[in-house]
Amino acid sequence: MPVNLLLLALGAFAMGTDSMVVAGILGPISADLGVSVKAAGQSVTVFALGYALLAPVLATFTARWPRKRLLLTALAVFSVANALSALAPNFAVLLATRVLAAAGAALYTPTANAVATALVAPERRGRALATVLGGMTVATALGVPLGTWVGRADWRMTMWLVTGLGLAALAGLALLLRDLPAPAAAPGLRARLAPLRERRVLGAAGTTFAFFLAFQSVYIYLATAVHAATGGDANRLSLVLLTSGLASVAGSWLGGRLVDRIGVRRVLLGGSLIAAVTFTALPWLGRSMPGALVYAVLTPLAGWAVAVALPHRLVSLDPANAPLLISLNSSALYLGMAAGGVAGSAAIAVLGERWYPLAATALALVATATAAASTRQRADEAVPTTPAPRAQAAITQQS
Repeated sequence: MPVNLLLLALGAFAMGTDSMVVAGILGPISADLGVSVKAAGQSVTVFALGYALLAPVLATFTARWPRKRLLLTALAVFSVANALSALAPNFAVLLATRVLAAAGAALYTPTANAVATALVAPERRGRALATVLGGMTVATALGVPLGTWVGRADWRMTMWLVTGLGLAALAGLALLLRDLPAPAAAPGLRARLAPLRERRVLGAAGTTFAFFLAFQSVYIYLATAVHAATGGDANRLSLVLLTSGLASVAGSWLGGRLVDRIGVRRVLLGGSLIAAVTFTALPWLGRSMPGALVYAVLTPLAGWAVAVALPHRLVSLDPANAPLLISLNSSALYLGMAAGGVAGSAAIAVLGERWYPLAATALALVATATAAASTRQRADEAVPTTPAPRAQAAITQQS
C-alpha cells in the first residue's frame, strides 16, 4: 500500500475524531456552559454546516496552492481552532471555534480524498478511498471512545486531546509527505458547482445528503438513545462508542471490497436498508447493554460501507473531474450531518428520547429510494480501465 495513502489517513484520523467526539461529551458541555443537551448538540451542527458551506469556497481560493502546503495549512488551522475550543469561556465562543475547526477540515478532507483516487489504478479506487476513510473510522474506534473517557469529568480535556492529534498529523505529514504540485487547472466556484446541473450527479449528492441526515440524527444523540442501557455511566457509553468505532473500521474495509466486487448500487441499497432496520430496532435494543452493543455493531458496519460507496459512485460518473465531484460529495455529507443535528433534536422533542430513532428509519428509507431511483447499473458502476488524463493532470502524485 502506498505510504502516502497512510499519511492521508493519518490526517483524516484527526478530523474524524474532532467531528465525532462531541457526541460523547454533550452532557459535560451542557453542564459546564449552562445549555441543554439538545442545544449542545448544535455544536456538531455548526461544525458540519460550516464545513459544507466553506468547502467549495475555500477549495476555489486555494486551488493553485501546492497540495502539501494546503494539507499542512489545513491541519494548522484545525489545531489552533481546537485549542481555542478548549479555552472557550461560553457556548457562543465554542460555536465560533467549531466553525474555524470546520474550515480546517473543509480544506483538508476533499483534497486528501481526491489525491487518494489518483494514487491507484481505477479498479482499486474503492480500496484507496476506504484507506483514507479508514482514518475517520479508526477515529470513531479509538479517538471517540478515548475522548469520551477523557472528557467524562472535563470536556475541555477532550478538546486538548483533539488538538494534540491535529499537531501529530501536521508533524507527520510535514516530515514524510512529498511535495504535491497544485492542479494544472484551477476551476472557479461556478465550475465547481456546475456538475450539480447533471441529473446523475445531483442524484448522487442527494443520496449522500439523505443517508447522512438519517445516520447523524441518531449518532449525535446516541448517548440519549442508549441511556437506559448505560445508566449515564461514562465507561459504559465509552464501551458502546468503542464497539461502534471498531464496527466502523470493519464497515469501511468491507465497503471498499464490496464496491470493487459487487458494485456501488448493491452496496448503497443493501447498506441503507440494513441501517433502516437497525434504527427501527434501537428503541428496544437501547434498553440493555447487549442490545446497545448489537446496534453498535450492525449500524456502523452498514453505514461505513455505504460511506465508501458514495464518493466512489461520484468518481465513476466522471473520473476526469474526480476532485470536483468528491468535494461536492463532502459538502453533501456535512450538510447531512448539520441537518442531522437539527432533525435529531426535533425528533427528540416530538417523539421523546426513546422513540426518536424512528424518524431516522423514515429518513433512511428516503435515502434508499433516492439511491434506487438515481442509479443505473451500467452508467453508475462503470469504471474505466485506464486513468483519465484530466484526472491525472488535476492531481499529480510522485511515487
